[in-house]
Amino acid sequence: MNNMQRVSLNAVVVAALLSLGACSGMSSQGQSAAIGAGVGAVGGAVLTGGSAAGTVGGAVVGGVIGHEVAK
Repeated sequence: MNNMQRVSLNAVVVAALLSLGACSGMSSQGQSAAIGAGVGAVGGAVLTGGSAAGTVGGAVVGGVIGHEVAK
């Protein structure tokens, strides 16, 4: 992974962690979906080498899994 991809990935991880503070007023199911989407986006980005499609796909899959787990 080149330096620019590493910086981009770190920025995404930091943004995801900071945005978790916005989950305080959400329902448990909403929090789980948001956390799942964040983790999925990071996982998709890592697995596909920073591909936009992989990041978005990971976010979608993670959000759905987080939503369903909280039921």
